[in-house]
Amino acid sequence: MQRTATAGRLLTAATTLTVLAGMIAATAGPASAAPVPTTPPSALAAAVNAADQAAAAGLDSLAKGTDETYERQSVTPWLAGLYSVAYERTYKGLPVVGGDAVVIADGQGKVRGQQSATTAPISVSTTTLVSAAKAEKTARTKLAQVDGVQSRRLVVKVKDGESRLAWETVLTGRTATAPSTLHVFVDARSGEVIETYDDVRAGTLNSKWNGPSPSITTTGSGSSFSLRDPSRPGLSCADNATGQVFTKSSDTWGNGSATSKETGCGDAMFAAQKEWDMLRDWLGRNGHNGNGGSWPVKVGLNDVNAYWDGSSISIGHSQSNEWISSIDVVGHEFGHGIDQFTPGGANNENGLGEATGDIFGALTEAYANQSAPYDSADYLVGEMINLVGNGPIRNMYNPSQVGNNPNCYSSSIPSTEVHAAAGPLNHWFYLLAEGSNPGGGKPTSPTCNNSSVTGVGIKDAGRIFYGGMLLKTSGMTHKKYRTTTLTAAKNLDPSCNLFNRTKAAWDAVSVPAQAGDPTCSNNGTNDFSLALNPSSASVKPGASTTATVNTAVISGTAQTVALTASGLPSGVTAAFSPASVQSGASSTLTLSASSAAATGTYQITVTGTAGATVHTAQFSLTVGTGTPNPGGTWAAGTNYQAGDTVTYNGASYRCLQGHTALVGWEPPNVPALWQAV
Repeated sequence: MQRTATAGRLLTAATTLTVLAGMIAATAGPASAAPVPTTPPSALAAAVNAADQAAAAGLDSLAKGTDETYERQSVTPWLAGLYSVAYERTYKGLPVVGGDAVVIADGQGKVRGQQSATTAPISVSTTTLVSAAKAEKTARTKLAQVDGVQSRRLVVKVKDGESRLAWETVLTGRTATAPSTLHVFVDARSGEVIETYDDVRAGTLNSKWNGPSPSITTTGSGSSFSLRDPSRPGLSCADNATGQVFTKSSDTWGNGSATSKETGCGDAMFAAQKEWDMLRDWLGRNGHNGNGGSWPVKVGLNDVNAYWDGSSISIGHSQSNEWISSIDVVGHEFGHGIDQFTPGGANNENGLGEATGDIFGALTEAYANQSAPYDSADYLVGEMINLVGNGPIRNMYNPSQVGNNPNCYSSSIPSTEVHAAAGPLNHWFYLLAEGSNPGGGKPTSPTCNNSSVTGVGIKDAGRIFYGGMLLKTSGMTHKKYRTTTLTAAKNLDPSCNLFNRTKAAWDAVSVPAQAGDPTCSNNGTNDFSLALNPSSASVKPGASTTATVNTAVISGTAQTVALTASGLPSGVTAAFSPASVQSGASSTLTLSASSAAATGTYQITVTGTAGATVHTAQFSLTVGTGTPNPGGTWAAGTNYQAGDTVTYNGASYRCLQGHTALVGWEPPNVPALWQAV
């Protein structure tokens, strides 16, 4: 039976929690086959189809090479009918680490934003000179204590715009001071270590009691209860020493002592459940992992710290031996999990991961809405218990007040210690939420450009930041977060109020404008999308193939879009009919290969230009050998190439795209493959 129990103060259960409902964020394989959430089907299908077309066509920043493809990995519903669709890039069948991409699309089938981890072309030999075993031996030297090998795979690793063939080995064990799940990338040709990163995220945080009279959801009935949440799958709390979930004969938990593990576990469950509810009610996220699930917690770690290890949370103690399972600790550690379980993962620029944890802790504090002396929404991290004798460990409204952490972004942030480097993003979030002079007893916040910033409220600030996370790619930076959060703000509020305040907050922490930043106008910014269908084809010398260039109005009013093609190989010409369209209309692109066209596969870029607005999409053209196959009657099982002509029921048809004919694919039935001539 599902029960609601009390935590920390020996109070009797009173209410039953309603089972949560929500959207599903499904993980998947190839874009053409990946399952996706099923509610609402029409809007979801339109959004996913638009995102898949954008990825296949290499829209704008999604540009890719001839041996590269995008495979859909997940679909996450967001607010305002928007969906985040994440993709993994592959190169000659190998996963590209650092080449992932995300598309935001709406239920009307319009692309509203896109982000790629890299725009650098990938060209690398896929022949290994270093064995997997040798790479593992090298990887093991990077971890003080290796307990096991979690996985090993051959990948293409992109770092600083350079692509290298690499063995990725994931080790479990310990560093000199902490548990570790370490990813080590070893060059598969030279044996050099390219990069390492750790899934384990640590934070030196403080704990205090929740209240008054907090209640938690547990499992059990009669005389058997456990700290396992039946309505939030995966959420439980166990003793770190034994690994066993806490159980007892009554549904009251804790004794009010901060040194009691049971009390610590009760507090951890309270905080995690409040965060789950905040994610659902404020951000539109289905559970901690985005797919209706959560992660287990263990209390009793013999360390003055707390950790996220990639699949669970471990809670340690303060120097006073009090278990640090307060809202800001638990919200922070689950925030690391949310960071890992959103597109792009958690291997990002220094400071972003720790600030992300702090932001989710602050959001959870605000949602719980506790008043003093309990853990209230104060934008301080670890303020209630003096963990190491120095008060709060981070201050979001004025980071410099703790350890002289930086308030402002600069070129030194990527090399700053990760906790100190949280300053600029924490500062941005406070300015966005509350402003520089919020009043009402809330602290003022200095700006780096001496500007005055007006806040939007913590709920909307959370929506904007989470929306930015849904466009996150691997290797995320503060500058990229500026672009993705501005995109989120624009999508949430067509009036541009949220956009302008988001921009002002970034300016106020010295994160400069980026080339990819969107624009927003109260008069309605005119914008359009561009897509190709199909986005690839094969053609023989002397033949031609066609594709439909689709445009749509994204915002504002329709514009005249001029179409051009570039990257054409020798012997191939392109023609558009018509050469210009009103956004919302379509044109036919005809690619004609002369008899002298060189064989090979080529990426042709289609550009749409409307005033200062420019969008691009890619078409992959393969020029084959031989000559077009004239005449003949269509037959199932035949392998046709673009340019071939057939007859069917007395009519003539030309093949538009190479394929093997199947029953049901007769020329009149599949106009995408055959054109009447």
